[in-house]
Amino acid sequence: MKLAALLMLVTCCARATTFYVTVAGLGGEPEYEQRFSMWAGEIEAILKSSGGDAQIETLKGPAATRANVRTALQTIAHEAKPDDALVVMLIGHGSFDGFDYKINLPGPDLSGTELAALLDRVPCARQLVVDMTSASGGAITALRKENRIVITATKTGSERNATVFPRFWVEALRDPAADTDKNETISALEAFHYAQQKTAEYFDEQKRLATEHPILEDTGKGEGVRDPSADNREGLRAAAFPLIRIGVSNTLANNPAKKKLLEKRDQIEQEIDLLKYNKAALGPDEYKKKLTALLLDLAKTQQELDQ
Repeated sequence: MKLAALLMLVTCCARATTFYVTVAGLGGEPEYEQRFSMWAGEIEAILKSSGGDAQIETLKGPAATRANVRTALQTIAHEAKPDDALVVMLIGHGSFDGFDYKINLPGPDLSGTELAALLDRVPCARQLVVDMTSASGGAITALRKENRIVITATKTGSERNATVFPRFWVEALRDPAADTDKNETISALEAFHYAQQKTAEYFDEQKRLATEHPILEDTGKGEGVRDPSADNREGLRAAAFPLIRIGVSNTLANNPAKKKLLEKRDQIEQEIDLLKYNKAALGPDEYKKKLTALLLDLAKTQQELDQ
């Protein structure tokens, strides 16, 4: 992808309304029912405490039906605009028969193919799907699409054990340590890295063979990778996707004047990331000139925010 095209991608990434839909599917056993519902409730509470424009819907327990998921996404399809963003988070048990993935819900299950069709009708140019169920890796082929970030708890549909990834995804949304660049915004990529690392540490500490390997796909073409980087061209959109604000930025996001400055800061930081991502394609002088201009603009914007 050319640098000019990447910069156009950033331009449309200013924070507008973000629609969040969290679905906690069937547990099958009381322990899992409680766990899935708890994680979904924690995500909802974290999102509601974050600043900015957000529309939040959580479906869990008897309400987490295929019909209700369809209704939620169809409603968003009518209300959302192209510059808005959509985040869909799936928690629970999943299955994969070698052809199609399904999340287990009360009543009929929802397939990856059907979910993809529903998402395709939502006009939001920026979409993030975080499928945290078992066998979720089997959904990559159905869900991947240009401008859509797909994160799954497992690398294939054959990893069928109940997952711990959602536990650490929730932690990523509330732990300042997930904000590795310290800009008080946790991106989709930062949350992925945090939850992925914590998942690996969990199995190491338990001295157990890992039964899940989270992956990310955001090019619309790949099979998903465990280590997104400039080398494999994965992770660029995820790095530019602001998932949740924390700290002072959370408070400032509720101030209309400061909110515009926060959006400008986000855009400049994303342009810097894109520039570094494509450093090899530029001459040294051109790279230094562009980087210096962006850093000066970032410093000026931060100064205005601090006033």
